[in-house]
Amino acid sequence: MPEQLLLAKDPQPHSGPSGRPGAGKDRGTGAPSAARNRRVLLRAARTAGPWVVPLLVLVMWQWTAAVGILPPSILPAPEAVWRAGADLAATGELQFHILTSLRRILQGFALGAATGLILGFLVGMSKATEILLDRSLQMVRTIPHLALVPLMIAWFGIGEEPKILLVALGTFFPIYLNTVTGIRGVDPKLLQLGRSYGLGRWRLVRDIAVPGAMPTILSGIRYSLGVAWMTLVIAETISASDGIGYLAQNARELLRTDQIVLAIVLYALAGLLADLLTRLIERRVLRWHPNYRPKANQ
Repeated sequence: MPEQLLLAKDPQPHSGPSGRPGAGKDRGTGAPSAARNRRVLLRAARTAGPWVVPLLVLVMWQWTAAVGILPPSILPAPEAVWRAGADLAATGELQFHILTSLRRILQGFALGAATGLILGFLVGMSKATEILLDRSLQMVRTIPHLALVPLMIAWFGIGEEPKILLVALGTFFPIYLNTVTGIRGVDPKLLQLGRSYGLGRWRLVRDIAVPGAMPTILSGIRYSLGVAWMTLVIAETISASDGIGYLAQNARELLRTDQIVLAIVLYALAGLLADLLTRLIERRVLRWHPNYRPKANQ
């Protein structure tokens, strides 16, 4: 009879280790939920964080233009720049200038990057090549490549050749120097280990030297892309009849400040896209590197 009365009573809720009802359940599900929320917040911060400063600049720009602190002759409002771009896009002129500048960048960057990589690997891997070439290349590096603009125009006129060659020169040296530095930064013990396993010179370069030097090489590529756009700005401003630099120069002569600011914004967007592309390549190529590997706990 007492046993039946005890069984008939409502069962007491299970208490966790702390003696509080439901404490075990809270401890079992609360921690993973908090960790999941923290990961979501970190991911959102990484996505939105880089855009905070540009948005603040845009808001301040619009506000100063709206209240009249900066007159349109000095800095037009963002909507005026947008209208200028829309008008040029409606006639197809904007697309033509953008594609022309992109073509020059691609051709000049491909030429400079290929030459810088080849010579960088040769100098980094061979002491004889370093003695033969490095001193001469360092002497040429000290010459500002933009100072060669008049000479390029005298040699090739105002065609495409001087612009592409100037971009190639601006691209070559950052990639060359970073390639040589990356190759020399590879642990000699790894190379010795590869030789002991019977790897030939080509496989040493492909399997050990290239992966070890790749972080430094990609840093040089990121830097050289910025130099390439800066060089193209000068080249198109001085001697061009098309391109974004020509658009800015022509707008200056016509006193179109909105088109000048539009050209500056286009250059900024081009630099942003180039940097994003390089970062994407870094994540793909350097997946083996711990510093570029996605962190599962964040």
